[in-house]
Amino acid sequence: MRRSDGVLAAAFCGLLTILPLAAPAAEPSEDRHSGYYYPKPDSQEIYSARAQTLPEANRRLRVGFVTGASQAMAGRAYAPRFTLFAKGERADKLVIVALADGPIDTLYRARAVLADLTAMSRTLPIFKEFGVQDWFTFFDLAKMMGFKQITISDGRAFAHQIIIQ
Repeated sequence: MRRSDGVLAAAFCGLLTILPLAAPAAEPSEDRHSGYYYPKPDSQEIYSARAQTLPEANRRLRVGFVTGASQAMAGRAYAPRFTLFAKGERADKLVIVALADGPIDTLYRARAVLADLTAMSRTLPIFKEFGVQDWFTFFDLAKMMGFKQITISDGRAFAHQIIIQ
């Protein structure tokens, strides 16, 4: 396991204990963070999650996840490529912003970062326990924690948004 995998796994350990099936969710409200934390999204997609939001998923869990993941990234021997934070009254909007030019300046690079987050998520005990490590994605993990939207941006001119249902 790579160090980054273990760090991400540590951020989730103990937070997730069950794996229910998915149910459709309502779309999130208007995006008032656009223009402040990231530019208006260039593109948007809807992801129909395979997982369901955990009963214990709440604002505290989501803020704790973001805080733990941010602390883990800050503790690495190299500077993080991006930061993440939770926004919204319920902290149910996950924002991922590049900290330098380059790593997330196109939709393809954004998808590569999200694929890397999926690879790290698949090492989590909860995914292994239920045998979904080759099926669930980072988006499913976000759904389990109660995130309704993920926005990924280069922090300058590019942003892409995923609505999680």
